[in-house]
Amino acid sequence: MEIFSARRLTNMGLIAAIYVVATMLCSSLAYGQVQFRISEVLMLLCYFNKDYIISLSIGCLIVNLFSTLGMVDVVFGTLATVVAAVLIYLLRNKVNLVVASLFPVISNAVIVGFELTYVFKTPLLVNMGWVALGEFVCVTIVGVILIKALMKNKYFSKLVTFGMSDQALSEQFKNG
Repeated sequence: MEIFSARRLTNMGLIAAIYVVATMLCSSLAYGQVQFRISEVLMLLCYFNKDYIISLSIGCLIVNLFSTLGMVDVVFGTLATVVAAVLIYLLRNKVNLVVASLFPVISNAVIVGFELTYVFKTPLLVNMGWVALGEFVCVTIVGVILIKALMKNKYFSKLVTFGMSDQALSEQFKNG
């Protein structure tokens, strides 16, 4: 069993807190049928380290406690994040960063799309489309550009990829 060091716990807590703050600062765009959660950019960190699965799941759960959709969003909105984060991490060696960025788009479109249909009694495909659009803009367009730019900074890169060897990082990111 792997022990969490103070550094790992600090990084995990920091990412969860950034997710919460970024979502709450833009809360008018973060909930409902049309969602643009800029905090979803952080989902791409799961490409580099499994610890961020926990961080982002906790951060998402916390912000979903404030959702106007109630407990259904706490359960299913958080489930969408967990599914996407796990897929990004598990498939990181098989897909590049752009493809990995589509996992949150698909996961949220399907799971949150069904959630919105259940709550609002609106058409499923419309809900899935709006959720997918918001995720695509935030994660695939903004997220990929931002993460690729930040990974060029050696200090940011070391912070995000703690625990990875330089060779593993190079192999993982060369096609991303």
